[in-house]
Amino acid sequence: MDLNDLKEKAFQNNKVKREYDKLASEFSLIDQLIYMRTQAGLTQAQLAERMHTQKSNISRLERGNANPSWATLQKYANACGFELSLKAEKKQ
Repeated sequence: MDLNDLKEKAFQNNKVKREYDKLASEFSLIDQLIYMRTQAGLTQAQLAERMHTQKSNISRLERGNANPSWATLQKYANACGFELSLKAEKKQ
């Protein structure tokens, strides 16, 4: 069973789907971080060097195991050659 099949099966349970949806913004942030780094052609180690931090800190950010400040997110984006912005949307 591949990951997509597993997710599809898990999402048949409404409780699992609701919990997953609660984390959608966190997953989106992680995807954006990895996208910026890969578009910049950087490894985690190279990015860490640019940010004057440890590779383990980059890894934690990209796994969602950190609670980064806005300044850290901006530093990450800038080190990858991106600008960061915040978009607010009203809940439906």
